[in-house]
Amino acid sequence: MDEAIELAQVHRRGNQRDQRSNKTRKLERYTRWSRIGIYTIFLVCGQSAATLLGRLYYDKGGNSKWMATLVQSAGFPILLPFLWFFSQPTKSSSKQPNFLTFSFICFAFGLLLIGDNLMYSYGLLYLPVSTYSLLCATQLAFSALLSFFLNAQKFTPYILNSLVLLTVSASLLAFNSESDTTTHSSKGKYVIGFLCTLGASATYSLYLCLLQVCFEKVIKRETFSIVLDMQIYPSIVASCGCVVGLFGSGEWRGLRDEMRGYEEGRVSYFMTLVWTAVTWQVSSVGLLGLIFEVSSLFSNVISTLALPVVPILAVIFFHDKMNGVKAMALVLALWGFVSYIYQNYLDESKAKANQQSADNVSTV
Repeated sequence: MDEAIELAQVHRRGNQRDQRSNKTRKLERYTRWSRIGIYTIFLVCGQSAATLLGRLYYDKGGNSKWMATLVQSAGFPILLPFLWFFSQPTKSSSKQPNFLTFSFICFAFGLLLIGDNLMYSYGLLYLPVSTYSLLCATQLAFSALLSFFLNAQKFTPYILNSLVLLTVSASLLAFNSESDTTTHSSKGKYVIGFLCTLGASATYSLYLCLLQVCFEKVIKRETFSIVLDMQIYPSIVASCGCVVGLFGSGEWRGLRDEMRGYEEGRVSYFMTLVWTAVTWQVSSVGLLGLIFEVSSLFSNVISTLALPVVPILAVIFFHDKMNGVKAMALVLALWGFVSYIYQNYLDESKAKANQQSADNVSTV
């Protein structure tokens, strides 16, 4: 009789532990998805606002490519208070890369950011913002391809469908130069802008994939402070490189005249640059947070959520033309986006089913 009571008590305590563990897992899952939601808002809102402000800079009289490149990384000081707040001593020093390794990573990523941001600046200068935004959707195709080689990302029919649709969308825009060049730039400059935007998208995707590799293989620290580290220190390197480019190219000589001739006035010129820098940093924190929480490919998918937003706002504020070819490119790009999102849904459902099966086996 006593043995039966003792067994019943052991069984009851086991059930209580299982209930507590289930509640803990649910709370952890809820907390994680809350963070993912916050990062998503940062990325989509920051990227949309930064793109429109960058186009505004050019439309109102700005002409310095190096200045437009500089503001994409120069807003890092606003993150320093957050870095101080979230910094905490790590329990194991073995998880920290040594100083030389970390310095090399930051320097390499900073150089990559310089080239990427400069190509984006040329693309935004020579292309309508609606065309520019649609071309940026090719980041997803480049990221899926690079993730296959660098991050062991598996190709599925839905991901392949997404790649094909995004490629066709970009191809349609390549044949749409006639209507855009009549009001924005010569055909030669359109081609330069087109190629620079594609090159920037490929470089950006490489940047994301390499970041994920660093998080998983080199840094191995699971704190928000490392997310800020990987934004701040490469941005310092990129900003210093852009300053060198600004002075080396001689564009700094024309900045005073550029500010005087800005259509909206000096204060507006200054505030446009400041808020462009701020919104790019907000976007970058969201981007790095999603890489940290999920994957580089997922973060790139979320960045395409701005795809339907920016072209519509560009038509409203910058009077870009939304002809049939652009509309078809938009539909195909959105179709590709939905195709990839559905694959993520299937992966999430499969992972949840596997977790439930493992829990049932453990309880038995």
